[in-house]
Amino acid sequence: MTNSNTLYPQAVKLLQQLIAIPSFSKEETLTADLIESFFKEHGITLNRKMNNLWVWNKHFDAGKPTILLNSHHDTVKPNSGYTRDPYDAKIEDGKLFGLGSNDAGGCLVSLIAVFLYFYDKPGLKYNFCLATTAEEEISGANGLELIIPELGKLDFGIVGEPTQMQLAVAERGLMVLDCVTHGIAGHAAREEGENAIYKAMKDIEWFRTFRFPKESDVFGPVKMSVTVISAGSQHNVVPASCNFTVDVRVTDAYRNEEVLEIIRQNVQCEVTPRSIRLKPSSIDRKHPIVQAGINLGRTTYGSPTTSDQSLLDIQSVKIGPGDSARSHTADEFVYVDEIREGIELYISMLEKIV
Repeated sequence: MTNSNTLYPQAVKLLQQLIAIPSFSKEETLTADLIESFFKEHGITLNRKMNNLWVWNKHFDAGKPTILLNSHHDTVKPNSGYTRDPYDAKIEDGKLFGLGSNDAGGCLVSLIAVFLYFYDKPGLKYNFCLATTAEEEISGANGLELIIPELGKLDFGIVGEPTQMQLAVAERGLMVLDCVTHGIAGHAAREEGENAIYKAMKDIEWFRTFRFPKESDVFGPVKMSVTVISAGSQHNVVPASCNFTVDVRVTDAYRNEEVLEIIRQNVQCEVTPRSIRLKPSSIDRKHPIVQAGINLGRTTYGSPTTSDQSLLDIQSVKIGPGDSARSHTADEFVYVDEIREGIELYISMLEKIV
């Protein structure tokens, strides 16, 4: 099981099998079944909740810290630009084609291979917990978030997403705010009412110009954008309400709750977040796993995209084979050599600390 030479072909074969099974978010039962069978074939005790699966290393020791390895097996739906069968996992010119091959199939099977490599090694400084999860593409409540309470105390995490095996040491959080200003209806021809649009304009200008005091070393300032607005019913009626939506990209300098409180202290409108669960995340550049990657020639950066990192309350790094630019594109693919390199680099990084 721990022979690294056998891990790569196993990983590629598993990915081809996964690609052949449609696994849209909320419809991942069959890929979860496949992963469950894979671990049973390797004699590994597996835990499952809905379409999320998790396993621990053979010599798990509750007295040791635990590393989380996580990636997802759901996909988006194929777009209309596909010229190939999205479920035909052929390898041509070193490319493994298919829906979910790059996002995040290559990462998923590489982390599974890494888990197998360390699974039965005795005397490790860390435990390993591998979680293969659902609903990542829709930030669903029945994905990683559902099983976090089941995983126990975790020290730090490695989240598998296509980063060309570079180290995403921070990720923006996301809040979508529904805002309402209230006025008083009146006839537009007379000096009646209180125009809710004019009241909203003052708050919108604040969203446009306000700069939060703390800024991220990686991302700079928190970014707020007013993206939707709606008010009024007819030309001669002063509107009594104005609704607008604000997209807030929170950096690792703040918690979502802090940003929300600052906003509410500065605007007159009612502010209702759709969710505050997609948190910003980061890991100290001096953390041993980051230093291990840097020593292997990896670079660090801040990721503009959201992943399951946003659901974790521990330090985590996002790293994996493949290229984010290929995600959700027609005729998606991952280079098979990227999977080989991913497995080798993951193992080399982790061997430096475990």
